[in-house]
Amino acid sequence: MGSLLRRYWMPIAGVSQFDETPIKAIRLMGEELVLYRDLSGNFGLIDRYCTHRRADLSFGMVEKDGLRCSYHGWKFAGSGACVEQPYEDVVFFDRPERRRPKSVGYLVQVKGGLVWAYLGPQPAPLVPDWELFSWENGFAQIVISEVPCNWLQCQENSIDPVHFEWMHDNWGARMRDGHDAASSPRHLRLAFDEFEHGFTYKRIREDTGEQDPSWTVGRVCLWPNAFFLGSHFEWRVPIDDENTLSVTWHWTHVPKEREPYKQAAIPTWIGPTHDANARWITSHVMNQDFVAWVGQGRIADRTREHLGVSDGGIVMIRKRLLADLAAIDAGQDPKGVIRDPARNVRIELPSVRRKLAREGLTTAEILADPVHKQALLSYALQAGQPEWVRKQFAEAMGLEAQDYRGPLQGRAYMDPAPARSGSANPAATT
Repeated sequence: MGSLLRRYWMPIAGVSQFDETPIKAIRLMGEELVLYRDLSGNFGLIDRYCTHRRADLSFGMVEKDGLRCSYHGWKFAGSGACVEQPYEDVVFFDRPERRRPKSVGYLVQVKGGLVWAYLGPQPAPLVPDWELFSWENGFAQIVISEVPCNWLQCQENSIDPVHFEWMHDNWGARMRDGHDAASSPRHLRLAFDEFEHGFTYKRIREDTGEQDPSWTVGRVCLWPNAFFLGSHFEWRVPIDDENTLSVTWHWTHVPKEREPYKQAAIPTWIGPTHDANARWITSHVMNQDFVAWVGQGRIADRTREHLGVSDGGIVMIRKRLLADLAAIDAGQDPKGVIRDPARNVRIELPSVRRKLAREGLTTAEILADPVHKQALLSYALQAGQPEWVRKQFAEAMGLEAQDYRGPLQGRAYMDPAPARSGSANPAATT
């Protein structure tokens, strides 16, 4: 499976994380690496340990065209090539460069304010140019967390619609309102479909019908390790077999009277998983997901599962993973790999409310709707948004900083959708 996942570009950091500290140690696909931005603004991803005597390059020195070890000065390019050995280069001035020991070096690109890495065989595919990265008049933010479990149980959440009803609606309501909390509308029908870039799940609940976009369009389980919900992405990047890097890219359209708006830089922040008492945070939608994933164990024991009818999508993606493994064994590309530049231009994905998310609403229209209002006045997706990000967001939206607050406990927000009568939690109607 590692060989399969290495055939895709993975988002591993936010560009803004390197504004003050240009070097970051990172574990990825079971490898200890160091990600850095040199003085020319280029990123490199190489072995964390110097090929000389294994000094830690996360304490190295960035230069115009590479990273220099602080122990003895050996210098490495982003390709992993050792380009300088100061003492050896003086003593053995005629020594061929080909004898310098090469480090591991992986390809790195920047898109959407994210740093992407490719750890697979050549030739490398293209970094997907998702449509959302090109939208205008919006505020984007990147949230990163480390989750102590295998990436696949995180990804299987991406094609599990019924968990919204119970984890984010009913459990959230119980935490907020107690045992007397009203129940969420039940799921009545599910459908799962495959398309070029992944799978979709579709649903009908007690408060919707066959004309609802949740049934006609659905949500996207983005291949191989992401979730797309119209205004944000969630990637589940393997740190190793037992740990996952959760990377969220979230976009909010500014009120229409704030247009034109151009964001200077996309902020990146680290989302905490535990509170001050070392308890798991359960107040926000993704934090609730984290609890579910980790509760399955570091690596879920699927031999003890009893899958139900609602798990049709889980079965589909497991079969696709096995088919992809067979494809790469046969020398073919797996699903979703993009190589044609002409097809990699603002790629659209199925989206329940693309027009609304892209074009936005006025402040008055937003404040008149409880779901849109919550999305404007809080970041309910994940806990721990820093004050400096809150201030940037408030300024972009034309709010006073004190108006921007956290969500009510248990309230789940995914992307703007009209509230529907009968829902115990209108903010979780996605």
